[in-house]
Amino acid sequence: MYIIIGLGNPSREYDNTRHNIGFDMVDYIIDKYDIAYSGTKHRAMYGSGLIDGVKVVVAKPLTYMNLSGEAVRSLVDFYKIDSETELIIIYDDVALEPGKLRIRKKGSAGGHNGIKSIIEHLDSKEFVRIRLGVGEKPKGWDLAKYVLGRFSKAERKMVDEAIDRGNQALKMILNGEVDMAMNQYNEKKAKTTTKG
Repeated sequence: MYIIIGLGNPSREYDNTRHNIGFDMVDYIIDKYDIAYSGTKHRAMYGSGLIDGVKVVVAKPLTYMNLSGEAVRSLVDFYKIDSETELIIIYDDVALEPGKLRIRKKGSAGGHNGIKSIIEHLDSKEFVRIRLGVGEKPKGWDLAKYVLGRFSKAERKMVDEAIDRGNQALKMILNGEVDMAMNQYNEKKAKTTTKG
């Protein structure tokens, strides 16, 4: 069994903001796989169902981003899963352009307060992440204001396509193919060539 958690802020005022892209992908998963709503518990809205025959619990923390670890820890403890191999966290990344995604099996918080909270509560940096690009903040902008802003129409189209690709990667992860998903969906950095 896997627990899939998308990060975001629960109030309606945060709908469709860059910081809520984790919630957006979870909503996509719920619709696509008819995940049954189970209610609110463990400081999260959650439901359970099957994705390609694999049992999953899908959740959106109700703690607000900076306290996401409280909900994650509660869900991990209740379902007695191995957080290193059976937990998948989906969240926004300002280091990636809109439309890009990156999968990792471990890593630091990278300045993301939701991930920082999860690392603190799990006492581990080892859990699978699907990071969805929201673009770097423009120079001089406040980061908090930027991530709580909304995508342009063009960006939203790219983000929706990334969520669809994220779902394809998710299915590979659920089949135990994390490395394959990383190889297939992580953006390769362009090689720089020097003239002369």
